[in-house]
Amino acid sequence: MIVSTLCALAMIQQGATPTTTVPFRLADDAIIVDAQVNGRSVSLMFDTGFGAAVDVSDSVNLGKQTGTITLTDFNGQFQAPTVKITSLKLGSMSIDPKDLEEAVKSREDFSLSYGMHCDGIMGLQVIKDNVVGINYEHSRFEFYSPSTDISKWVPDNKRTFLVKMLPTGHSSIDMYVNAPDGGKMVMSLDTGNAFYATTHRDVLERLGLWGSSKTPKFLSKSMIASGTTDSWALKLDNMKIFGVPVPSSVWDIIDMPSATAENDGTVGYGFLHNFNIIMDYGRRRIWFENYSGKAADEEKGDIGIFAMSLRGSDVKVFHVMEGSPAEKAGIKVGDKILSIDGNELGTNVPFQKMRQLFEGPSGSKIKLVISSNGDLKRLEVERAHLYNEVGK
Repeated sequence: MIVSTLCALAMIQQGATPTTTVPFRLADDAIIVDAQVNGRSVSLMFDTGFGAAVDVSDSVNLGKQTGTITLTDFNGQFQAPTVKITSLKLGSMSIDPKDLEEAVKSREDFSLSYGMHCDGIMGLQVIKDNVVGINYEHSRFEFYSPSTDISKWVPDNKRTFLVKMLPTGHSSIDMYVNAPDGGKMVMSLDTGNAFYATTHRDVLERLGLWGSSKTPKFLSKSMIASGTTDSWALKLDNMKIFGVPVPSSVWDIIDMPSATAENDGTVGYGFLHNFNIIMDYGRRRIWFENYSGKAADEEKGDIGIFAMSLRGSDVKVFHVMEGSPAEKAGIKVGDKILSIDGNELGTNVPFQKMRQLFEGPSGSKIKLVISSNGDLKRLEVERAHLYNEVGK
């Protein structure tokens, strides 16, 4: 509380007084904000890594299709239908729609993905013409006067940090992440990435953080916009993320080349939620206030399963890590998970929610009831650290 109060006093001294605030909700590793788009009330997950203004489920009628848009994720590019945006409001804050890309009509079940009611995604384009704060501490957006110039603020580089954006990307916030030897990655600030940080194998090889012939342990799967991809966890020590020293953190590594030549990956919720962030896209500056006193959460244990339910089906195991506690317990691909720690799962459990249920302190145990080829099994599996380490 003392640290938070000191941070607030320091920001007042810098002249940071928001003119408008808009509350949001924190879902499972995501921000959900209420908005009005084309006169329709919707709840949207705020994603600075999303390349359009709004992506709304096709169950919400925003109007007739007016065109298409090309979007990019970790795998590459894909086409999506669009609807022209004629009006957009966040709380009492009206957003001028004239320079916004059209809304995307998606078939995704967003509420299933984020664990609370959600109609779609709101991208960086909606707010980038404003000086705006993402206040994770108090769950609200803070809009500042256009005259607020954070480029003149003086950080202490212990609790507060001022970072210059790179001149890359047309609708993203790109900044440097530094390896221990000074090697640089270009990473995007991505509020829509539920993990700590995500990069690619070829980036690690370029920086000498992964041998070209090394095979990762505990190979898993990750969900991205265009489907599933091979991935694994890697513990990285003494990184500097957007100017913030991080003694130790666990990253998600995608086993494929980067989708673009300009960007090496994204820094997500696991890092960002420890900070109150003010973004000035016009002046190309980002202000970080570390209100939590940490830059990474404690390392979690896992049992080594990739499982999810697909549109009304039971939760099914699609992948088991070799050498993991789940494999040692005899869990196999195709098994159905009926309950975890006495709680029945039912259907429509998203990937991210399943990942959270499996995670916990290393050494803690999880009780599972599974159906394997029709046979009911009750298992108790001990979680373990399932990450790779540089040079090991």
